[in-house]
Amino acid sequence: MKTTSLTTLALIALALTSPAIAADLPIYAKAPPVASPAYDWSGYYVGVFGGYAWGNHNLNNAVGPGAPFTDFTNNYESKGGFGGGEIGANWQSGNIVLGVEASGFGADVKGDDAFGTLPFGSNDATKLRSGFSLLARGGIAVDRLLLFFTGGWAYGQLTHTSVNPGIGTDTFSANRSGLAAGGGIAYAFTDQLIGKIEYRYLDLGTFRRDAPTNGVLPYTVGNTYSTVLVGLDFKFGGNTVVAKY
Repeated sequence: MKTTSLTTLALIALALTSPAIAADLPIYAKAPPVASPAYDWSGYYVGVFGGYAWGNHNLNNAVGPGAPFTDFTNNYESKGGFGGGEIGANWQSGNIVLGVEASGFGADVKGDDAFGTLPFGSNDATKLRSGFSLLARGGIAVDRLLLFFTGGWAYGQLTHTSVNPGIGTDTFSANRSGLAAGGGIAYAFTDQLIGKIEYRYLDLGTFRRDAPTNGVLPYTVGNTYSTVLVGLDFKFGGNTVVAKY
């Protein structure tokens, strides 16, 4: 009987002290996953690009009724490659990226109206030799992927040649300011190396030839271009902006 009582008392004491003992035991839990930083598009960059362009040119000879071969228009196309370099900067807040970019390029984009409707076999040709642009950029970043749109100022240096068979050739330069707009996709292959594919539309406006030297009537030519380019940029700076689990 005495042994049974002692056993009962021991069990009661053990039950009362178990919570205290359990409180002193270490607690093991699964460690949280390691955070991987999302890519930060903020920073400055320099790069190179190259691509292909398609031009559309609208020649208008409209000096008024009464003179022969007046009041007509002629449309022709040009095409060719271009390449250049750029410098820019981006600022990221959340997944919104804003930036500015300046670029310059050399080009060999040319075409003529050899099969057009000009009288007496006359021919006009336009060549885009070089250009510049200053663009604002805005986009949405998904980690290392950036979808962006651009818009701003464009400048082009063109050469125009007018051939009047049997009389002469008139060649001159036309430097035009205009507008640029487009968009594209960029991807950061490493923290510094970024590739992109971009479309740009350039409207370089209309130039006028008031006194051609080859006997043709005064005329104007409107010039627009569609371009597709591939670029590679090297980025400086930038910090981790958000942790991704």
